[in-house]
Amino acid sequence: MHRPALSRRGFLLTTAGAGAALGLAAGPAVAGTRPRPHRRPFGRYGSPAARRTPRTLYVDPHGRGDFTSVQAAVTAAEGPGWTLVLAPGTYRETVSVDADRTGATWIGAAEDPRDTVIVYDNAAGTPKPDGSGTYGTSGSATTTVRADGFTARRITFANDWLRADNPDFTGTQAVAIKVQGDRSAFHHCRFLGHQDTLYADTRDLGLFARQYYADCYVEGDVDFVFGRATAVYERCHFRTLLRTDLSGAPHGFVFAPSTAGANPRGYLVTRGRISSEAPDGYYKLARPWVPSSDTTARPMLTVRETHLGAGIDAVQPYANMRDAYPWQEQRFREYRNTGPGAAVTVPENRPRLSRAEAASHTREAYLGDWRPYDRHR
Repeated sequence: MHRPALSRRGFLLTTAGAGAALGLAAGPAVAGTRPRPHRRPFGRYGSPAARRTPRTLYVDPHGRGDFTSVQAAVTAAEGPGWTLVLAPGTYRETVSVDADRTGATWIGAAEDPRDTVIVYDNAAGTPKPDGSGTYGTSGSATTTVRADGFTARRITFANDWLRADNPDFTGTQAVAIKVQGDRSAFHHCRFLGHQDTLYADTRDLGLFARQYYADCYVEGDVDFVFGRATAVYERCHFRTLLRTDLSGAPHGFVFAPSTAGANPRGYLVTRGRISSEAPDGYYKLARPWVPSSDTTARPMLTVRETHLGAGIDAVQPYANMRDAYPWQEQRFREYRNTGPGAAVTVPENRPRLSRAEAASHTREAYLGDWRPYDRHR
């Protein structure tokens, strides 16, 4: 059954329904917060009057913190090691964390990440205010993190730009967050968008940035987890959305890695699940992205011990982005996945790891001496 596309305001204000704490309701998750009072906006994380550390800043859109916007707090937090505690609320702004602000931690003060939302609505084709052109994919990001050592907990990062509101746009990429730094960790976060939601990338080709996403929720339609980082997605839920602008399959692709050819580790998805609100078989698991800026890229994706719902095309789960770079020549592998989308009907279309090979496709192997999974369970 096809539902009408939500307007931008409807996307923000519609309630999340009866889903679990990470926004797992049928239909697109919403970027807006639920209206309920918070007498202690910063919860157990202190306040401006009882600061946890000298390098802790408090952000609250209602004026009860040090700043009312996230970007203002980031700008004030010069140098390394700052913590930002975000009170529940909707922060409608773009945010950029420069490379010199290393070791930053952002904490959503509410236990539910749906309550603390950073959202904006730029797309690649959105004209810049100064008339110098359009934003492009990278410029569309609501949040951009260039610094190493970044950690976020219990926050929603969203881009609520919608095709239905902009039928004449050709640049429909709309990034919720672009992460470029090494040792970037996200715990119990949500990433909401449509095309190009989560851009897990690096600052340059020579940097093999490591990223870790634990117990997160990501939704979108076209290439909505993409980039060249070495990224581990552990116990994450990926949800593919219904596209009312298309009459048939495919509606899109979950992963589009662009791993540098010299990088031995790309994307690892482990112990997660992929669900869909689209008809069965309307989504591909992945396609390789070999960008024009790096034609030597060899995209790498391993999906293991993950439940693939019926929305994934089990017969042809992979596709080409460009015929010059067929998916069969890239580094795509699976291991012990379950669910209807994991059924092996055409073996040559399901490249699988052996048990011995799987031993080197673990979070420990991908992340090396960095162990973010030990600190936040």
